[in-house]
Amino acid sequence: MSNQYITAATDDNFAAEVLKSTKPVLVDFWAPWCGPCKAIGPIVEELAEQFKDGVKVMKLNVDDSQKTAINFNVRSIPTLILFKDGQAVDTIVGLVPKEKLENLVRKAL
Repeated sequence: MSNQYITAATDDNFAAEVLKSTKPVLVDFWAPWCGPCKAIGPIVEELAEQFKDGVKVMKLNVDDSQKTAINFNVRSIPTLILFKDGQAVDTIVGLVPKEKLENLVRKAL
């Protein structure tokens, strides 16, 4: 991942990085072969920079971390789930405009 404000989520680090985070966490469930995932990627990167002080942004490759994707009922990608205090509080599925993602993130601040 090239963006300094985004870290990779995996089955192994999900609980520590997301569920135990003191900050809200936006997790982008994606895959390298997914066209809409590639399209939303730059938007997620912009949000990571924009909200770097208040929200942690992570990307989880569903091919590499299937267990976590299944645990959160990720059936299509991209799926973005906002976690706060260890709970999934909101979900957006599919390619959406930046404003919709901004509004999602602002709810957690």
